[in-house]
Amino acid sequence: MNKLNRTLASSLLMLGTWLSTAAWAVNDLPGGPGVRQLNLPAGATKIAEEQAWLHWFMLIICTVIFLAVFGVMFYSILKHRKSLGYKPATFHESVKVEIAWTVVPFIIVILMALPATKTVVAQKDTSNADLTIKATGYQWKWGYDYIKGEGEGLGFISTLDNEQREISNSGAKGVSIDNYLLKVDNPLVVPVNKKVRIITTANDVIHAFAVPQLGIKQDALPGFVRDTWFRAERTGDFYGQCQELCGKEHAYMPIHVKVLSAEDYSAWVAGEQKKLAAKQDDPSKVWTLDEIAKRGEKVYAANCAACHQPNGKGAGPIKPLDGAAVVLDADKSKQINVLLNGQANGAMPAWKQLSDTDLAAVISFTKNNWSNKTGQLVQPADVKAARK
Repeated sequence: MNKLNRTLASSLLMLGTWLSTAAWAVNDLPGGPGVRQLNLPAGATKIAEEQAWLHWFMLIICTVIFLAVFGVMFYSILKHRKSLGYKPATFHESVKVEIAWTVVPFIIVILMALPATKTVVAQKDTSNADLTIKATGYQWKWGYDYIKGEGEGLGFISTLDNEQREISNSGAKGVSIDNYLLKVDNPLVVPVNKKVRIITTANDVIHAFAVPQLGIKQDALPGFVRDTWFRAERTGDFYGQCQELCGKEHAYMPIHVKVLSAEDYSAWVAGEQKKLAAKQDDPSKVWTLDEIAKRGEKVYAANCAACHQPNGKGAGPIKPLDGAAVVLDADKSKQINVLLNGQANGAMPAWKQLSDTDLAAVISFTKNNWSNKTGQLVQPADVKAARK
């Protein structure tokens, strides 16, 4: 009876899980993964198309060899077995056979290597790029700096959209999840039909910048630079993820590349340059506590709330900021040092990529929010001095 009850309970649990999964109306994501996708995605670059062709070319050759070799082997086993009266041959060597099984595989390898080598060499040819962008991997987000070409001087951080994190944490229903864990606040924007060189590096651990439909995957290594390139042949949104296990937030490190027409890209660059000019802060400016705390609230929501929670209570191994000793400490340099250099072997990453004003703002916010009513104020000049 107990066994029957356990079986019934298990069946009901499986049914409930299936029904809850079925409640999500998930559709194919253009530029991203498809429902029940088995094949490689449709490429948006020549390289991606060549990779797909090579995939099938190699698969067909290997399948033919497999069927031929094992077909002959099993035919020989079945038709020449001892029970039918066959006796083993007594020859010791055959020059013709040895030449054949040396020459034929060599020809096959050459046939496979020629197109593969052509594609691999093309993948590494990053010369004559129209646009050069540095992609820096952080735990756990991407930083993009436009180094050369239209948009030179732009730079921003791309982070998983906070709503997506909340869906992951709570399992909230009734929302569209076609782009689940792929939606970011600031996508990488590039023009169509232009050669884009991506220089990869990392701030902390090894990451990997990969977008399947663009045919690119390049490791991002701390202290080193690598590069790859792509030329998107159609506009649209294309998605990827960090493809190197980089820590506990690895699943929350998506890549979103938005490909625009030349006119739309120029308009986007002009808009971003205006935003950049408006954000240029004088690090010597003296802020009031009310002004800098309001800015810090926005910085916290965009960069810190995902781990430390909007209420500052933390979660699991993430330490709370509400009531934290380093936040309450009268020596503000301690918290500044944590944000600039990180701590706990990267569990708390460094945030040097944020401006002096943003760091001062978020520290001032945490020191004066929730139950933390210290009245302490950190100025941008304090952070600037600590960077040296």
